[in-house]
Amino acid sequence: MPHPLLQPSADTLADLRDGRLAPAQASERLRAQRELLAALPPRFTEVLSDLLDRLESSALFDGESCSFSARDLHDSLQWWIDKAEARLSAS
Repeated sequence: MPHPLLQPSADTLADLRDGRLAPAQASERLRAQRELLAALPPRFTEVLSDLLDRLESSALFDGESCSFSARDLHDSLQWWIDKAEARLSAS
């Protein structure tokens, strides 16, 4: 069970992976996690912003491309959530 501040992000990623959310919708929801982002060091916001920019750009391509892999981006977002979980648990 993720940290309570991370649950909305984990749910958003699950919905994105399952196709219930488009990349732009998922990005909007993840960027809106202000309380979570405020609880983390600024570098977390920078990394998440970069990942979400890539996610939004990936929506311009149909399926997997040589530049963007949806699966890799989803895995990177999961990595970010895992790192945020570790940081919040250590606090």
